[in-house]
Amino acid sequence: MNSPAPLPLFQSRVVPVIVVTDPAQAVPMAEALLAGGVDVMEITLRSAAGLAAIEAVARAVPEMQVGAGTVTRASEVAQVLAAGARFGLSPGSTPELLAAVLAAGLPFVPGVASPSEAMAARDAGFTLMKCFPAAQLGGVEVLKAWGGPLPDLRFCPTGGVSLANMGSFLALPNVAMVGGSWLTPAAAVKAGDWAQITRLAREATDAVAALQASR
Repeated sequence: MNSPAPLPLFQSRVVPVIVVTDPAQAVPMAEALLAGGVDVMEITLRSAAGLAAIEAVARAVPEMQVGAGTVTRASEVAQVLAAGARFGLSPGSTPELLAAVLAAGLPFVPGVASPSEAMAARDAGFTLMKCFPAAQLGGVEVLKAWGGPLPDLRFCPTGGVSLANMGSFLALPNVAMVGGSWLTPAAAVKAGDWAQITRLAREATDAVAALQASR
């Protein structure tokens, strides 16, 4: 196995998965999330505005751990680093992509959808992985099943995760955090309703705190 890959440094156990269509939305969104106790945002490369949005947050809101999501090609690693991304995530993983992030020293969360993919990522040096699409793969039950043979790995389930079910995921010992789009609904972003995003972030933060206190 290769040397351990560096891990992202954010504290929040809820990772907002965000598609930005206008880079001007990124900074007020970051500030709204921070106000709600969420210190991380995954700005995906699913839109042409993604890199510019990452750069805007990295420059204007340094206390926000801004990451690049939907990194699917090795050629994108240098781009997200240049934009100021603190870490990256992918819905999947290829040997070329993993080699590129390791060579660049970018903290990275590769996506896996099976034990074989998780084992391959572990052999490359990764111990934190994105389980995607979590709900379609079997949700909490599949992560429970993976925990037996792969006890040294931690996962970030994304896809079908919500405020209503995130507690079931976070209660599992092999789930480090969850990812979801519900914290930044498109209608609120379009309307510039940053107060709603702060409220949703605070709901998630309080729910995590309540879960931890109950253990």
